[in-house]
Amino acid sequence: MRKHSHKLSQKEHAMGGVFFVAFIAFFYVGITATILSFTHSTPIKNILLSETATSTALFETFPETETFPPVTHVQIPAAVKAAYMSACVASTPTMRDRVINLINTTEINSIVIDVKDSTGIMSYKASDPALLGTDGTAGCRIFHLRELLSLLHKDNVYIIGRISVFQDEYSAKQRPEIAIKNKKTGGLWKDSGGKVWIDAGSKDTWDYTVALAKDAYSQGFDEINFDYVRFPSDGKLSDMILPISGTNEKSEVIKSFFEFLNTEMKTAGITTSADLFGMTTTSSDDLNIGQILESALSNFDYVSPMVYPSHYPKGFNGWSNPNAHPYDVIHFVMKAGADRAIAASTTPLKIRPWLQDFSLGTPKYGKKEVEEQIQATYDAGLTSWMLWDPSNQYAGGALLRE
Repeated sequence: MRKHSHKLSQKEHAMGGVFFVAFIAFFYVGITATILSFTHSTPIKNILLSETATSTALFETFPETETFPPVTHVQIPAAVKAAYMSACVASTPTMRDRVINLINTTEINSIVIDVKDSTGIMSYKASDPALLGTDGTAGCRIFHLRELLSLLHKDNVYIIGRISVFQDEYSAKQRPEIAIKNKKTGGLWKDSGGKVWIDAGSKDTWDYTVALAKDAYSQGFDEINFDYVRFPSDGKLSDMILPISGTNEKSEVIKSFFEFLNTEMKTAGITTSADLFGMTTTSSDDLNIGQILESALSNFDYVSPMVYPSHYPKGFNGWSNPNAHPYDVIHFVMKAGADRAIAASTTPLKIRPWLQDFSLGTPKYGKKEVEEQIQATYDAGLTSWMLWDPSNQYAGGALLRE
């Protein structure tokens, strides 16, 4: 099992870098409009973004000194049905329209938006001075975030802010003393994708993550989702030096971080969720990355295993190509997760899987494959799910029409 776990690089393998290049190019070539072209009194489901206004005109209409709308929060839906929207898409009107239209016309009632992705750069300007320096000075920036969240809230959309924790390029390079080192070169260790990582034992990173979560909540995000809450899974792992965690058990380091977040977030009254490798629902160990399902279940309000069929190894549960069995894979792994939640004396409804709405390998994923995963989630006794598509395209035909 552990041998195959390194193949499960999950969202980071699915995301890649191609779509970022396209989005950033579009962003700088000419932004046509932002969410602020809406009137504040119009519900978002009745709005189509205007593509006629220029960014200059919008800044004249909505200067940085304007009074922000009051921060609001909406109640979590009984069953969360969410789609992911990257910071690059959220900052690019025509790209953003596609996801908003999905909310307008289908059963989607929640949205996951990047607060900080694996670059380590925040997607908006922070209100906490301690966070300045990582608050959108590079990368894709969501201008007028408060207005966007307010408009979504007017239509009762539940908004989840996603924070990449230990994969953080900016922090690792700015503070190499807390980053994972390469024992051969003495420099920063890199995974198979060339990414650098923070040692998960870094208490400074724990504190920073809490400060960022509180700032995002103060902007209007209803829930904070913690991603990359683990040690690296791929690359030359034998070359890693963990300057802070040392030889401590990875599962204990991650569990301690989970407990720290639980205490801090509960004190602040913030709803939380954590993204885990899909195989945490069926694995009896920590997959050599520190993640154990029960540790997450006891410390977060919701747990989101990334159960993409394309990311399970050949031969998993007897399937030569798990990617070709979306219903069977999801039903098997989510039923296993639900059973473990019950055994841990908690409700399986805390489990809210990330489902695959992208193609990787064969077969190509579309309406049928997404429908099968959603149905398998229900048949496993669960009610909530989230769709991951790094390009934010989505097979909308798989969703019930509103």
